[in-house]
Amino acid sequence: MVRVGVIGYGYWGPNLVRNFETCADTEIICVSDQRQDRLDLVSRQYRGIQVTTDASELISNPDIDAVAIATPVNTHYPLALEAIQAGKHVFIEKPMTETAEQAQHLLDEAEKRGLTIMVDHTFIYTDSVKKIREMIDNGDLGDIFYYDSMRVNLGLFQRDVSVVWDLAVHDFSILQYILDERPTKVAATGISHVPDNPENTAFITLFYPSGCIAHVNVNWLAPVKVRQTLIGGSKKMVVYDDIEPSEKIKVYDKGVDLVTDEDQIYQLLVNYRAGDMYAPSLKNTEALGVEIAHFADCITNGKEPITGGQMGLEVVRLLEAATESMRVQGAPIAITSE
Repeated sequence: MVRVGVIGYGYWGPNLVRNFETCADTEIICVSDQRQDRLDLVSRQYRGIQVTTDASELISNPDIDAVAIATPVNTHYPLALEAIQAGKHVFIEKPMTETAEQAQHLLDEAEKRGLTIMVDHTFIYTDSVKKIREMIDNGDLGDIFYYDSMRVNLGLFQRDVSVVWDLAVHDFSILQYILDERPTKVAATGISHVPDNPENTAFITLFYPSGCIAHVNVNWLAPVKVRQTLIGGSKKMVVYDDIEPSEKIKVYDKGVDLVTDEDQIYQLLVNYRAGDMYAPSLKNTEALGVEIAHFADCITNGKEPITGGQMGLEVVRLLEAATESMRVQGAPIAITSE
């Protein structure tokens, strides 16, 4: 049994507490939040769980094995570092840290102590994304030509992070998970329509060694909420719509066959292919519950999490590159591993 303390009971904290409480392999010991009214809510809903306004008191609690951090991103690094130095495993909300340097330091500190770091890239644990990964791994889609995502809605404006760090972070983690390669360059443009606030609209392009290209459109100023991704392969194509209550994934046997025969050079350069569409059956289980059970299993059995600290670090590198590219009006930024 992994005994857990949760820091932060705002937007996402209640979901964490609920899933840690219902997981067979975890037990919530304490919840920390700076607002007493939020702690009062915890006490009413969960009898027996300790509460405190002092995060350090939670971290130093000898009855706690792991700390889950659901606080603003600028607090992730100091809280996670304090928890790791206290010998606790760490579960951190996305994005992992404000900088790649901070993320690398957390990785180094955890490795020295044999501790687990897991980053809450929840989409990786959805049945939809796992199915897409399976189809790519099996070769069902063929070579991946492009990934095109629209992730837009009206609000929620944030003062501490841009729309890239809030929304594009999801696509960056999905791309890290489903593709067997890493981007070499990132180009991004973005703008803020609210003075003295981070960008609320952005367009990001990621370039891959294989020739695959990924485009991510994120926006807090859209009149409707859209969460749709198109993935084009040489064999089949996928439409992934996370808002769909059913049939979140649709697979199309459509595409083009390139003409390479010299005898046909004066004919069409491509042959269009149109076949059936099917929607794979998905269990549609709650991703966060799957993720928390995985966290407990990794701690208990010494496994590396699917969304471990290394993935968190790589995603932060992409976020930094996209931010730098926006600063220089879309100039491509090379991605380095160090």
